[in-house]
Amino acid sequence: MAEEKKIFKAPHNVIMESRRNLTITGVMDIDSFDEESVIVFTELGELTIRGVNLHINKIDVNTGDLSMEGEIEGLYYSENRPQKGGGFFAKLFR
Repeated sequence: MAEEKKIFKAPHNVIMESRRNLTITGVMDIDSFDEESVIVFTELGELTIRGVNLHINKIDVNTGDLSMEGEIEGLYYSENRPQKGGGFFAKLFR
């Protein structure tokens, strides 16, 4: 009998503190990241975080939690949704 994978859908929240610390829940996958931008996929679409000296402190792929810091200049949503087998962590954890 084949095992079924249960997909946990966490609520999507964005908490920013003083434009320096950012906590995001409901992250499904990370597309790319560097010191100037981080692109993540959420249930509500693709979220791009732009800034300077961005650094990911914590990512938990099981719960969808992401914690980062840096000089945050903007958050931008688009309607792009993750494709199966698509993002950075999907490729990393194959």
